[in-house]
Parts: sequence; structure tokens; C-alpha cells
Amino acid sequence: MSEYFSLFDCDVIGFDLDHTLCRYHLKETSRLIYESFARYLVEHKGYDKDLLNLTPATWDFCFKGLVVDLEDGNLVKLAEDGTVLRATHGTHDLSTEEIIKHYGPKREWKHFNSLNTSYTRSAKYYFYDNYFDLPGALLCAKVVDMLHKRGNEVTSDFWKDMVAAIDHNYNTSAFREDAGTYFPNVKRNPGRYLQPCSDSVKNWLRSMKNAGKVLLLITSSHSDYCRLVCEHILGKDFEELFDVIITNALKPGFFSLVPQQRPFRILVNDLEDSEGLPSLDKPGWYSQGNWPHLHELLKSMTGKPEPKVVYFGDSMRSDMFPASSYGKWETVMIVEEMEGEGVPRSNPAKASEAHAEPLEKRGKFEDQGMKTPSAVSEQWGSYFVDVYRSGGGEEETQKLTWCCHSIHTYSTMAIPSVEAIADLPLDYKFPRFSPEKPCTTGYYPRPPDSLLKRVQSQP
Repeated sequence: MSEYFSLFDCDVIGFDLDHTLCRYHLKETSRLIYESFARYLVEHKGYDKDLLNLTPATWDFCFKGLVVDLEDGNLVKLAEDGTVLRATHGTHDLSTEEIIKHYGPKREWKHFNSLNTSYTRSAKYYFYDNYFDLPGALLCAKVVDMLHKRGNEVTSDFWKDMVAAIDHNYNTSAFREDAGTYFPNVKRNPGRYLQPCSDSVKNWLRSMKNAGKVLLLITSSHSDYCRLVCEHILGKDFEELFDVIITNALKPGFFSLVPQQRPFRILVNDLEDSEGLPSLDKPGWYSQGNWPHLHELLKSMTGKPEPKVVYFGDSMRSDMFPASSYGKWETVMIVEEMEGEGVPRSNPAKASEAHAEPLEKRGKFEDQGMKTPSAVSEQWGSYFVDVYRSGGGEEETQKLTWCCHSIHTYSTMAIPSVEAIADLPLDYKFPRFSPEKPCTTGYYPRPPDSLLKRVQSQP
């Protein structure tokens, strides 16, 4: 395999939608998502109204990559080998001694091998790897705090209520029925939550289409929400940019093999036809589906027996791991945490081109000290590297986080946003992640600060 990667060498270029092509105003969206879940617990499940009261400082707790252990209410941050780097019970930090008491002298989280080899979810734990459910980590922690305050035992029963809150706000009919809190708010004021793509990104998509590439959009969002998002970020003519659009793809299940694979379905007025398609025979807009049938369509569209596909996504669980492991696709991970560690999201010369919302439109939380979820957390530290403190006053060592290790393992390269590469020629050669290369190789335009410091501090 070449140590470099180029879009020019790919036949098919695919994109996830949310937080990949579409960038959200993270502060506003996170607040809305949290409120969506919390309001459901208060209004439908009888939880304390105090769950709805947050200070700007509370948001420092929101950190992508946390795992909640549903058996004891702990949230943990893991190293690449599965050791617990940091942990909280509810929102309260556990000391090194308390971590050792919970997880033993080696601080091993017992479910790590299961999670690390499958990235599937479990009745025993849940991990937060995308911004759409990330505010749930804060809510989970606050629920555990609330249960303690009431003198109740923490059991995994509270998780059933969390799942119900997610389903209430995000199920496929919620947008159409104006149900829950999330979709009605975004429909009323999309500009408050969604950032339109810059002209450079739109021109980049068109240039790939003009170069003969097949452009693909695969999202787990339902078709009605996808249309709203795409019209706002790309324009009313967005369908002209893509050869194939797949909504309600239910990733990572989209990449499953027989017998779990779901058939593609056609849409009529945003409702799925009840009859599944035996195969795909032409480009278009489809719902659900599976990658083997898509692969057959891409072979006929490109005229190649094994078309080379690259897929851009933001979730390890839904995008990178399954696309790389099952689809054997090249993968580019959007890692917004790179911005929190000094990496520019786009070419500074083009920054004025971005259609930023006026500050007064972006809401009252912008100027109140609320942390952006992609920024470095005071409580949790860096997304990429952390200090491992052993008991007994032994020396501290730096370890890569499990999230960082996963990026290097299942991604071809990582970027802070598509804007970061939109002005480059299609034949630009990017260094790719490789076990033979330093851990800093594979990030564009440069590695995050914590990784650079780690490399510099090594003898």
C-alpha cells in the first residue's frame, strides 16, 4: 500500500451528512439536544426538574469518547490498551486511589476487549462517539448525581429511560409529526443550528463530479430531515451534486453482511415503500439498504470490478470502523477536536468566505463562557493523549487515548473539516496513517498540539 493517499485515485467519493458535510453550531445544537432528552425525562418519566438547569461551566463535562458503565454509573476515559485514564461517578471525579479500587491495580476496564473489537453497543455499557448523543453523557452523569441525592441505588434501569428519550426525539416519524423538542426547533430556525457550506466546499464537490467521480451521500438521518439540512447547507439544487443518496441507512448496520443486511427501499413523499428492492439497478435516492448491493451498483456505474471508494465520516462506530473493516473503503475522519488543539479548520485566507451567522442570531449561549464540545475539557483533558497516573507515587506516563488509537487504526487520514482540504487540487497526495510511521503522520493540515508535544517529549 502506498504511504500516500489521493482523491484523484478514487472512483467513488462518499460522505456522511451530519458533522461531516454539514457543520453545526455546536454550542446551540448541544444545548438543544440536552434539553430534548432532559425535558422528556422530566415531563414523561417524573425526573427532577433540576436536570433542566445548567450553568455554562457544566458543559466542560461534555467530552467525546467517554464510555458509561451502566452497571455502576461511572464514566470512563480509556487508553489505547483499555486502562482507565480518568473516571467519574456521575459528574464527580474519581481519584487515582478510587480508580484503582474500582478497576484493580492495573486499572483495566473489563469490557474493553468486547468494545475494542466490535465497536458495538451493549446492555452493560454505552460509548459516546458523535455529537448527536454526546449531551446524553452529561445528562447520564447528572441523573446519577440525582439518584444519589435521593438516596436511590444506581442501577442500569435509568438507561431504559435515556433510550426512550433518544427514541422520542430522533425516531423516523418525529420530523414529520413535529414531535419531541429537537426537530421542531431546527425546522423553525435552521440558521441557528446549521452552518451553510462555504463556496469552496460546493465548488470542490462540483469539481469532483466534473472529474468523473461518483458522489455518494449516506446518512442515518431520515429523508425529510436530510432534505432540510442539505437545502440549508448546500442549496435547493443539492441533489444535482450526488449520484446516489441513501437516507435512513441505519449505520453501522448498513455495512452488515448476509443474513442481517436490509434491502434498499424507494421513497414516495418521504415514506418508504413496503417492498424491498432485490438489487439496485440505477443511481437515485434510496432508503435503508446495504453496502453489498451498493457495491454492485458502483461496479456498474464505474465500469470497474473493484471501484476504489473513499468515505468521509465523523463517527468511529458508524463510519470509520465498518467502512474500513467490512467495506474495505478508504476512510477520512472528520475530527473537530483537532480545532480545539490549534489546528485551523480551513485555509485562513478563505476564512472570510464562511457564511457565519451574526452573533446575535447564534443565541444567548455564545458569550456566556459555554465550552464548545470539541474544545479541550478541563475535567477530561485531551481527546488524543493523556497522563496515566499509577498508584503509590510512581512516575506519570503519557498514553494515547483509545479514541486516538482507533483513528490511526481505521482511518486513512484525519482532518478537522472538509473545508481544510477543499482548496487543494484533487491529485494532492496526503500522508496516510501507518503502523510504521509516527503517530503524528496522517493528520492534515497538521497534528493536534497534544500529539506534537508527546512526540517532542519522547527521548
